Amino acid sequence: MALPKSFTFSLCFILSVILSSFVANATDVSYDGRAITIDGKRRILNSGSIHYPRSTPQMWPDLIRKSKEGGLDAIETYVFWNAHEPVRREYDFTGNLDLVRFLKTVQEEGLYAVLRIGPYVCAEWNYGGLPVWLHNLPNCQIRTENDVFMNEMKNFTTLIVDMMKKEKLFASQGGPIIIAQIENEYGNVESYYGDAGKVYINWCADFAESLNIGVPWIMCQQPDAPASMINTCNGWYCDKFKPSNPNTPKMWTENWTGWFKSWGGLDPLRTAEDVAFAVARFFQYGGTFQNYYMYHGGTNFGRTAASYITTSYDYDAPLDEYGHLNQPKWGHLKELHEVLKSMEHTLTYGNITTTELGNSVSTTVFATNESSSCIFGNANNSADATITFQGKTHIVPAWSVSILPDCKEEAYNTAKVNTQTTLKVKSVNKAEDEPQSLQWSWRPERIDTELLGKGEVVANLLMEQKEAANDASDYLWYMTSVQISKDDPVLIGNMTLRINETGYILHAYVNGEHVGSQWAKYNVFNYVFEKPIKLVPGANTISLLSATVGFPNYGGGFEDIKTGIIGPVELVGKNGDETVIKNLSERKWSYKVGLHGMNDQLFSSASRKWSVEGVPENRTMTWYKTSFKAPLGTEPVVVDLQGLGKGHAWVNGHSIGRYWPSYLAPEEGCSVEACDYRGTYDNNKYHVPRSFLQDDENTLVLFEEFGGNPSYVSFQTIRVGTICANAYENHTLELACQGRSISAIKFASFGNPEGTCGSFKEGTCDSKTALSILQNECVGKEACSIDVSESMFGSTTCGDIVKRLAVEAVC
Repeated sequence: MALPKSFTFSLCFILSVILSSFVANATDVSYDGRAITIDGKRRILNSGSIHYPRSTPQMWPDLIRKSKEGGLDAIETYVFWNAHEPVRREYDFTGNLDLVRFLKTVQEEGLYAVLRIGPYVCAEWNYGGLPVWLHNLPNCQIRTENDVFMNEMKNFTTLIVDMMKKEKLFASQGGPIIIAQIENEYGNVESYYGDAGKVYINWCADFAESLNIGVPWIMCQQPDAPASMINTCNGWYCDKFKPSNPNTPKMWTENWTGWFKSWGGLDPLRTAEDVAFAVARFFQYGGTFQNYYMYHGGTNFGRTAASYITTSYDYDAPLDEYGHLNQPKWGHLKELHEVLKSMEHTLTYGNITTTELGNSVSTTVFATNESSSCIFGNANNSADATITFQGKTHIVPAWSVSILPDCKEEAYNTAKVNTQTTLKVKSVNKAEDEPQSLQWSWRPERIDTELLGKGEVVANLLMEQKEAANDASDYLWYMTSVQISKDDPVLIGNMTLRINETGYILHAYVNGEHVGSQWAKYNVFNYVFEKPIKLVPGANTISLLSATVGFPNYGGGFEDIKTGIIGPVELVGKNGDETVIKNLSERKWSYKVGLHGMNDQLFSSASRKWSVEGVPENRTMTWYKTSFKAPLGTEPVVVDLQGLGKGHAWVNGHSIGRYWPSYLAPEEGCSVEACDYRGTYDNNKYHVPRSFLQDDENTLVLFEEFGGNPSYVSFQTIRVGTICANAYENHTLELACQGRSISAIKFASFGNPEGTCGSFKEGTCDSKTALSILQNECVGKEACSIDVSESMFGSTTCGDIVKRLAVEAVC
């Protein structure tokens, strides 16, 4: 049947409008040898990593808004395969796994997104983000030329890409995603996999290209990246990095703003000055895209942390674990971003001339027909540099970079911090008098059946823990029975139980009695447990509880590192010089995955089998429960688990992660050579997101594995307590208490003040007006802006030196 002409015209008009609307909203993202181009224009792009599962949907808008305020253009995130597909072909994109919601929140704030699909991610995430069930698929070899693995990777990656396309989240559809990544840091381990690794990485590139997403694909740390991929750099410093393909831009996907924490390790810090130095050097030497890893680190909720990685993933990022501005890092980098953006055209289109002046000093001029911009670098770590340029003298402090947008006046130097330093304090829960008000109940973890050797699966060998438990739990029981005759030679003299263990933590029981526990250290995957025991003639039951603390996440073949009790398990009898060894490894072993309390979900159930009588202290394998009121206000909440040993914590059924406050860091030392800045380590505080809390009564449940005293547990809030600054003349100083008012100015001096925050003092010259001016301008306000100049504070007797304003204020 022929349609009326008027109807045909209307339909065509409507379709053309829809098509025009789509084309108008779409963003053309490409690249050349200089930069990523957006709608044909080369761009300077500053990005920051925020991992959506390490915070909550309620936190996302604030985190992303603060990222934008900090001068970022994009948010980068990995996609976490094992979180989304914990069981093969069963998917989860709810709650803080709602990737679509996260990306739409990024878009609503007007930022771009970089989607690192991987799907191997490293990221200090359990098993590098790979599902452990991959390990147990028949004939599966991970991250190499293997049909089983590649089919699974293809299935999940296609699922993610199709989801993004359906929601129109790629820039080519009008969405925020301007870059996608396939695989991750494979070049670091490719040699381990040999020729099959090269075949695999080529397959990854071909597969990625076949998905037709309309934006560039990257491969980080991949010098032999196929031509269709952009090879990028990860590291502390990437100024010397050169793309393997001259037709691709110089990109930095991981600028490490700090480092991760390990149980028993020190607390890594990286100064704002050093991060800024690395960024400025990168742009001086032709870089045009860099991403902070991390911009917000967040929290490893549940069992998501990799082996021996702490629950806190703060990373010393510009936004701290709770979402507060980490000052001065956030502010110092914000000022850097503003200066770089002001030079975007010259940095991306100007002719580049770099002159090496010797002693690690250099000048770089970016010149267009209209203007020039300059960056002066001094990579000497001890000597300041004097640079004479176009008849003007410039002092560039040691290990710093000066940026001159007009090649005349310094607008920014990485070593000169003109933003405030924020010191945070912890406040007790004012909703109730804690910790005395916390009333505890308890119940033991039932281990009687395991001590009797009754399991669920039987095998005549010692099973590797990933294979036996499939990552369903940290815990796996190994149980066996040993018949000993009266004249068995192993009964001679003293007897020990000796176990070769790789499960990180081992608790051993013989005939129902606990004979000892032992655990490994970070990056040590094997140790020998040996403790004295007593056996009796007849049947003897040996029950061993192996506990993992996350699986390894990095390295060639990390997926095959053995976990659990791999053997041998031996009875060793010694009498003088005589030793008798009985190997139990190939006996019949029974297995039980998990603990009864976790399988019964004691952390969220309404079970009444809790006792308030005789709450024990220092008792292993014990559950504790208490109720509490949510702390008043809106400030971030932490629970202080001081006094406890090791275990897992839940608030209102939400896992806030593993805890291990008894594992103390050494007082001195440095765990990461490239990061020179360290502080003492606090294992006690664990983040409780506000969205986990209810207005009325809340429940805290603890599983205590080692034994501890819950009476010390308390809830606290984190707030800004003190703000300090030591800003240079001719800059504007912003002071802010992040939601609170400035209540007092403890110190203020304009001239050449000495000391640091908490110990400032006047120098040899001072304007004498700074304190009163700061009090008038700032007290009673949440924020104030101060022009650091003689026009504000009056003249001094300091002469021609560059003057500074030192301030300490109370929030």
